Amino acid sequence: MKLAVEVADAAELSAKDGAAGCNAFVEVEFDGQRQRTATRPGDLSPQWNETLVLGVRDPARLAALTVDVSVQPDRSLNDHNALRPHVFLGRVRVSGESVARSPDEAFLQRFPLDKRGLFSRVSGDIALRLYLAAPPGSQYGLTETKPPLPAKMGPRSGTAKIASTYDMVEPMSYLYVTVVKARDLPSMDLTGALDPYVEVKLGNFKGVTRHLEKNQNPVWRQTFAFSGAHLQASQLEVIVMDKDTLRDDFVGRVVFDMSDIPSRLPPDSPLAPQWYSLADAHGERFRHGHPLGEIMLAVWIGTQADEAFPEAWHSDAHSLSREGLTNTRSKVYYSPKLIYLKVGILSARGLGGNKSAYCVAKYGSKWVRTRTLLGTAAPAWNEQYTWEVFDLSTVITVAVFDNNHLHHSDGKDQRIGKVRVRLATLESDRVYTHYYPLMALTPGGLKKTGELHLAVRFTCTAWANMLAQYGRPLLPKMHYSNPISVLQLDYLRFQAMQMVATRLEPPLHREVVEYMLDVDSHMFSLRRSKANFYRITSLFSGVVAVGKWFDGICKWKNPLTTILVHVLFLILVCYPELILPTVFLYLFMIGVWNYRRRPRKPPHMDTVLSHAEQAHPDELDEEFDTFPTSKPSDVVRMRYDRLRSVAGRVQTVVGDLAMQGERAQSLLSWRDPRATAIFITLSLIVAVVLYITPFQVVAVVLGLYMLRHPRFRSKQPSVPFNFYKRLPAKGDMLL
Repeated sequence: MKLAVEVADAAELSAKDGAAGCNAFVEVEFDGQRQRTATRPGDLSPQWNETLVLGVRDPARLAALTVDVSVQPDRSLNDHNALRPHVFLGRVRVSGESVARSPDEAFLQRFPLDKRGLFSRVSGDIALRLYLAAPPGSQYGLTETKPPLPAKMGPRSGTAKIASTYDMVEPMSYLYVTVVKARDLPSMDLTGALDPYVEVKLGNFKGVTRHLEKNQNPVWRQTFAFSGAHLQASQLEVIVMDKDTLRDDFVGRVVFDMSDIPSRLPPDSPLAPQWYSLADAHGERFRHGHPLGEIMLAVWIGTQADEAFPEAWHSDAHSLSREGLTNTRSKVYYSPKLIYLKVGILSARGLGGNKSAYCVAKYGSKWVRTRTLLGTAAPAWNEQYTWEVFDLSTVITVAVFDNNHLHHSDGKDQRIGKVRVRLATLESDRVYTHYYPLMALTPGGLKKTGELHLAVRFTCTAWANMLAQYGRPLLPKMHYSNPISVLQLDYLRFQAMQMVATRLEPPLHREVVEYMLDVDSHMFSLRRSKANFYRITSLFSGVVAVGKWFDGICKWKNPLTTILVHVLFLILVCYPELILPTVFLYLFMIGVWNYRRRPRKPPHMDTVLSHAEQAHPDELDEEFDTFPTSKPSDVVRMRYDRLRSVAGRVQTVVGDLAMQGERAQSLLSWRDPRATAIFITLSLIVAVVLYITPFQVVAVVLGLYMLRHPRFRSKQPSVPFNFYKRLPAKGDMLL
């Protein structure tokens, strides 16, 4: 559950220190959480129109909590000598009981601003709307879709698994026209020269080959692909033209009826090109008694699985120049064979505006790029690619970009979003078809930029090899005998990024490669630091839960459970050979029990785990700052002080851990001679007692002592605890 606070505006705020206006922002505090709006400079009636979202840990306690909304001036935008640190513009305190339970029940209310103290001077009011809402993270979840029928049925043999290269995407119809060459073309100029080129026309769409100067037997070898959505005309025209200075001349043409064009699907053999005689507009094949020549063409209707698809000119990009067309084609940059991964890049939706979107997918050393679809917010690529899996514990990355290099622009391709899928989380021979949320983290916060529709299937034909990979080293043998340092790894990563960005043809632009390789992941981010801290906290939550459970057993909170633990303990003490079998049987039972609740969807970007939803705007602004910083000195000073505060708490925790370890070392170091003498004397006594007493007796006595009833317990700390806390540490020796 989330608490949403919509901050609309404030009116008639009081100016401080003789200023004509104020740089106001709103801070909302609830249950130990804080969120703030952006600053509105120099306005006594600022408008924010922002929604701040805070977590509700326990909805049952909401009525007992209070939402504190305060209006404050931004000190970083004012002269520190003129603005006193206690300046305050007003606050509002709203009881949790009055918060609307849904957005439909909430309405905008104006609250008068209250004073903080008796002598405060506050004026004005603020417009707020408070309500409970579903977690924002729900909009970033996966949406499962049904895979195509061939993918559901699956291949029948291992060979067919690899051969069916387009079984997970929707077939898209295309009309292919391959212009190979021409011969015996007539002379058109007075000089007897001919500069021929070919126009391929289908309705309102036209593809043009390059022109060849002074050539009556030209060779083009170009392929044109017209989308099935554009097959509205009844005829296809292939026209040979002569390029001239003022007006291009008509040489001849070939006309095809759409109903006569054959269809072809792989693995059928490619359609062989044929010679066609050129005719004029009236169907005559001769001009002044001379033939108009012949042209070699191949015309067929196919799908995106055709071999000619990647290099063809597409009618979707009809408005681009030949140079700009290179940046729109799909491309496999490295085609490297027992374990395979198939990924179908189907479509995207909700990209916003008219984007020229394309996808880049990377796994290992093989990069692929889909074609660019121009001017659409819902592109449908329906392209499928196959990778050889070299290790299960690897990740495939698919990113979506907006192409800004179509018209020789120097702008960078805009990032739309990225999806990562870890192969080890996929079941074999199952098709995962989902809409993955595309998110962009900006200085203004987390934004959903659309959804990417992917179909993923992991196929294994050699189970022994796949299972054996779990026991093999992750890195080459040389790394373990002569490991590479961290600095060298960063340098090698940078050089690899440079090679990928420059040596591909056509090249992937630098910003694309950097985004795919996460080159800025090592930069400091307070948001990532918080996320990693809570990951560690979650990691140890199981240990804490076991500790609380054992504490409840020792305190007899549930007498029946405590008695059962006594019985199990006595059985294990009497039969110690059952301890390890019991432990591993327990682990087996837990795994079997969790099988029915196993994850059914592949993992995706977790906005809650990343702390991206509730990140402070200034923390995000710091994360996207350049290195070295480009911010004003006041902002840098504030961030430095904040970092010092966080580092101070870390320093305290590290010092406490060091103190506990030093106390353990001082047991035998004679730093405290009396404590060391007591410890070694007790050690000798315990050694003698354990030598003459059977182990089962010692274990039973210690176990029953730890599980004794609270009536026999003291509320004071135990003697060993008090003894340990009095041991010396090196904290007194620090400056």
